Amino acid sequence: MSTYEAIVPVWNALQQRFYKMAKELREEELSLSIGPASIGYMLRHNAEVEYMFAEWFFNQPMPQDLQILTSRGAQASDAEFSNLDVLISLLDASNQYLLEGMQKLDEEAWHKPKDTPMGPSSPIEAVGRLMYHTGIHSGQISLIRKYAKASEPAV
Repeated sequence: MSTYEAIVPVWNALQQRFYKMAKELREEELSLSIGPASIGYMLRHNAEVEYMFAEWFFNQPMPQDLQILTSRGAQASDAEFSNLDVLISLLDASNQYLLEGMQKLDEEAWHKPKDTPMGPSSPIEAVGRLMYHTGIHSGQISLIRKYAKASEPAV
């Protein structure tokens, strides 16, 4: 079994849970936040990171029409991420783009460290980091949905 064949079922299980949660959001929840990062920001950021990792680790050049809006952190971004359909489409596209790169990667390359803007790491380690990254933001989104709503004034 190749590394890709071993890792893709785990990747897909995690992504399906994340997308299910994202698709169940209501558009008005995208602006909810605790601190500077809104739910919409986190969805956009997750997709952008998948594109960055596709380029850094899986030889997929960044799409020319993609604008990176979240790389300097939520406090530095004045963009609003309030269209759920656009965010879901971007998440779907970034996932497909990353999977294409994973599938094309030679078996030997999966375990060979690459120098990247975040330091040296192998593609297999990068997938683990992406899973961790998605899990963190999934938990943050759940926390924001629970507590940002609870602090809203009753109508």
